Amino acid sequence: MIALTVAELAGATDAELRLAPSAALTPDSVIDGRVVVDSRLATPGSIFIALRGETTDGHLFAETAVASGSAILIVERPLDLDVPQLVVEDGYRALASLARFAVARVREAGALQVVGITGSNGKTTTKNMVRAILETVGRTVAPPGSFNNHVGAPLSMLDITETTRFLVVEFGTSGPGEIANLVSIAMPDVAAVLKVGLAHVGGFGDIEATARAKAELVTGLGPDAVAVLNADDSRVAAMADQTSAEILFFGTTDRAAVRATDMQTTIDGTSFTLQFGELSRRVQLRIIGEHHVTNALASIAIADQLGVPVEEAITALEQLERAERWRMEVFTSPDGYTVINDAYNASPDSTAAALKTLAELTRGKHRAIAVIGEMAELGDHADEEHDRIGRLVVRLNIDQLVVVGNAARHIHNAAGLEGSWDGESVLVATQDEAYDLLRGQLLQGDVVLVKSSNSAGLRQLGDRLAGVA
Repeated sequence: MIALTVAELAGATDAELRLAPSAALTPDSVIDGRVVVDSRLATPGSIFIALRGETTDGHLFAETAVASGSAILIVERPLDLDVPQLVVEDGYRALASLARFAVARVREAGALQVVGITGSNGKTTTKNMVRAILETVGRTVAPPGSFNNHVGAPLSMLDITETTRFLVVEFGTSGPGEIANLVSIAMPDVAAVLKVGLAHVGGFGDIEATARAKAELVTGLGPDAVAVLNADDSRVAAMADQTSAEILFFGTTDRAAVRATDMQTTIDGTSFTLQFGELSRRVQLRIIGEHHVTNALASIAIADQLGVPVEEAITALEQLERAERWRMEVFTSPDGYTVINDAYNASPDSTAAALKTLAELTRGKHRAIAVIGEMAELGDHADEEHDRIGRLVVRLNIDQLVVVGNAARHIHNAAGLEGSWDGESVLVATQDEAYDLLRGQLLQGDVVLVKSSNSAGLRQLGDRLAGVA
């Protein structure tokens, strides 16, 4: 975090400062340790914010944070601990206020530029791509994993220092107003909306409500900012009329200024021809799946708006070895079959994209096996969307379908209704059953896709099949 005095910390969080009798800290003391909300991540000099959750209370772990070296606590009630404490009305609000203060301070002092990314799919992959590009230019801060909610996003913002040139923030949401609040904290210079789909639709009710929530990223932008929008998604493209920011479209249609044509996917990666202004250039990604071309286009568009030459952006993308752990991650097993572990999370759109990639990679050359678990957080759409995926498996001529868990049973049932032959679709209760079944069937040359929401726990199954667990 940026260096702040204890008094500045108190002012930024609207807190009452309570100094500890034996502590050496004074209002003029400088703190620059990392801000944490998990006591297990506390280190000497860190700032621990005690947040109240649905199942536990961070105040119960403050003593552990102090034992690990936290120099100061931000709490909602005074604690009987011999450490300086900033007492606030609401810990979440204090976290947001501190992030807002830090970003504004660094922006005023230097050349900080902020990137915001949202979408029902592709946020983390695009964030990783943008980070890979921007790190070649200057110090870049981007969140680990999917650190994108009302807690994770402000925490990632607080990792900036006075020398940070680029801050890349994922904007996730579970309800209306959350992205708007995060935008008010970070005030992105460039903001990208990738896709509006059914991911987490259970929390919104319908896809139109999801679109309105994602649009909050661009409606909050000023006229000096740039909105990078997917021309291939009609709901995203319509956001151009909801912002005062400059618009830059990406996609595969003629409307897109940053455009891809001639896409091809092999087990070694995905290639496409980039059309951007006068440039027409072949791009070879190491990441598999045509759906990642969308993420690459968005990344190139973002980088261009931040002054990075297109050729430098392409070079960085071509060197990126994987999107993220458990995201279309390819392994060759010791027995010679290929495992694509895409079980970080799953939505109807991302599952369909992964299945289409599996079909394209095999196309009669190799046996295609899809191992699919539940797609969570779909609410009233769950049965219909699992049914749709089961039918898609059959239409794509996937050779073997293994459905894991009762929550995903409609995939298996729909595959049977669509015309799968006896034994081509199998429903098992657990990942252990799936592992035992597959280990007895997999042959050299087979290609196995493992796809599910995190809650289904199939990440470990994919690793076990690949021999990397």
